[in-house]
Amino acid sequence: MTDQIQRFLFDDTNVRGEIVTLEAAYREVLDKHAYPAPVNRLLGELLSAVALLTETVKLDGTLSMEVRGKGPVSLLMAESNPGGELRAIARLSEAHDLPGDTAGFREWLGDGQIVITLDPQEGNRYQGIVALDADDLASCLEDYFSRSEQLPTRLWLTADGQRAAGLLLQQLPNDTANKDPDAWDRTVHLASTLRDDELLRLKQRELLFRLYHEEVIRVFDPKALRFGCTCSRERIVQALYNLGADELREILEEQKAIDTQCHFCNTRYHFNAAEIEALIESPDSPAPTVH
Repeated sequence: MTDQIQRFLFDDTNVRGEIVTLEAAYREVLDKHAYPAPVNRLLGELLSAVALLTETVKLDGTLSMEVRGKGPVSLLMAESNPGGELRAIARLSEAHDLPGDTAGFREWLGDGQIVITLDPQEGNRYQGIVALDADDLASCLEDYFSRSEQLPTRLWLTADGQRAAGLLLQQLPNDTANKDPDAWDRTVHLASTLRDDELLRLKQRELLFRLYHEEVIRVFDPKALRFGCTCSRERIVQALYNLGADELREILEEQKAIDTQCHFCNTRYHFNAAEIEALIESPDSPAPTVH
């Protein structure tokens, strides 16, 4: 199964859709950490959702989604970039006992919110927030689209620790090109018959035929997806520089060097005392980041 996202639309209607399937990228995220099985499944759903939303809003930039909970899982985060690269992490709360494998979305996350950040390469950064009021991630995101985009949107998300997948349908504003006013209700009803194992196992075109063999569908070329991390030594240098000379020298006095690790890909970065002093003293040091 290829990691990819497939766009499609129903001719002569105002309904469009996307299917995403993830295997290698999803497994690479999980292999770098040791999360409980239910958290692995939640991360798979989040990765699928980020891919779907990035393609839906046609963002030429980075889209990140943070699920901030007050339960055993304090954070789920996934991110995409214009090159089709995905990454994700989870953070567990030490203040809570972990529920069993049969516990649901709300039992793992509790109350909280989803923060969706769109950071285009050009233009203004946008952030949307939606409460964790529903019983699953898909329903929460449907509420986000209803409130912020004001476009009827339905999502189906699933993951099993090996594969992750998602289906999105969206109704666009009505115009004279729509010759089928019942298309939205009909396509959503048919998608609701889809089982999780079909979404995970069927090839995308097979899935579309299974659901919509009586519909006229235009299918676009799929876009490849993969795991990718945006961390780099240069980014870490920038972050260290922003700490300031006093704090850097305090760390050096205690530890004799500075070691840090990317939370997403586990890459380790080591800076000895001489490198940190050179960073502090160099006139070519990066300019401080303004927040």
